[in-house]
Amino acid sequence: MSRVRVIHGWKHLSPGDCGAALAMGTFDGVHRGHQKVIALAAEAAKKLDAPLGVITFDPHPRAYFRPQEPSFRLMKADQQARALEALGVDILYVLPWDPELANMSDRQFAAEVLHEGLGARHVAVGFDNSFGKDRTGTPETMRQYGEELGFGVSIAEEVTDQAGQKFSSTHIRDALRDGHPEEAARILSRPFAIEGVVVRGRQLGRKLGYPTANVLLGDYVAPKYGVYATRTRLPDGRKLPGVANIGVNPTVDGVTAPLLEVWLFDFDEDIYDQVIETDLITFLRPEAKFASLDEMTVQILKDAKQARSILGA
Repeated sequence: MSRVRVIHGWKHLSPGDCGAALAMGTFDGVHRGHQKVIALAAEAAKKLDAPLGVITFDPHPRAYFRPQEPSFRLMKADQQARALEALGVDILYVLPWDPELANMSDRQFAAEVLHEGLGARHVAVGFDNSFGKDRTGTPETMRQYGEELGFGVSIAEEVTDQAGQKFSSTHIRDALRDGHPEEAARILSRPFAIEGVVVRGRQLGRKLGYPTANVLLGDYVAPKYGVYATRTRLPDGRKLPGVANIGVNPTVDGVTAPLLEVWLFDFDEDIYDQVIETDLITFLRPEAKFASLDEMTVQILKDAKQARSILGA
C-alpha cells in the first residue's frame, strides 16, 4: 500500500490539502521523462518548504477523446502511486477528466484549478506539455499565468537516450507491442509490470504439471502475444521467477479476453482472488498453436528452462 496521499478532485479542498509544489502531466508509466518533471517540482518543494504534489487525470484524456482506440495504459492507479512514492511525492491529485475540465480554456485551468482550487505554489511541466481546451496552453503560457497568479513555473527539457531518442510513453507502448520488454524497462527505469487479481481458469496447467496464475489484461496496453520470462510479486512481498504466456490461448478454446498466465517456479500455494504484479523481463517466443497437449507441454518445459537460465532461477 502506497503512503502517497491521493486526493480526487480540485474543489473545496481543506487548507492542508493545498499549497504544494506540483508536477503536472498524465504520467502514465512514470518514465524517465516524467521523472525529470517531478524532480523539478521536488526542487521547488524543498526551496518553498512545501509538499511535493503530482497532478494527473482520470480517465486519461486520450481515453476520453478517443474511446474507440485499443487499450494503452502502462500502469494502474495503485502502481502509479507506488512509483510516485519512490520519487518522494507526498500528494497525488487525481483530477476528473469530465466535460467541465475538458472545456476549460488554458487560462481558466490555470486560474480556477491550479491557483484557486489547489493553491499551487509552483508548477513544473514538460517541454511539450499542453493544457486547456483544444490544447492551447503551452509551457510558456503556463509561465505567464504563473507570473500573473503568483506561482512559480519550471519547464523540464526533453530527456533523450544516447541516440537522441525521446523517452516517451508512446515509445514504451511500441516496444511492448514489438516484443521488446527490455527496451520498455530502459525507458521506464524498471520493468513493465501487469498487476491484477488472480482469476480461476480451467486449471489445465495444473493438470499438466505447470499450474498458472491467471490475470486479465484489462485496459493495459497489450504486449506482443507470446511467452515471457517473468518475476512476480506476491501480496506478502515475495518475488518469484516464472514463465508466462500473454494472449488469448490459441490451444485451448473458451478464452476470449487477453490473459496473462504465469507459472511461478517451485511454488504451489492458493493465491486465487489475490492481487499479484508480474514484471515482463524477456520475450522468449510468439504464441503458437499446438497439435496436442503433449506437444504443448514439451514446449512449455523448454520455455521454463530458458526462463530459469535468463532469470538465474
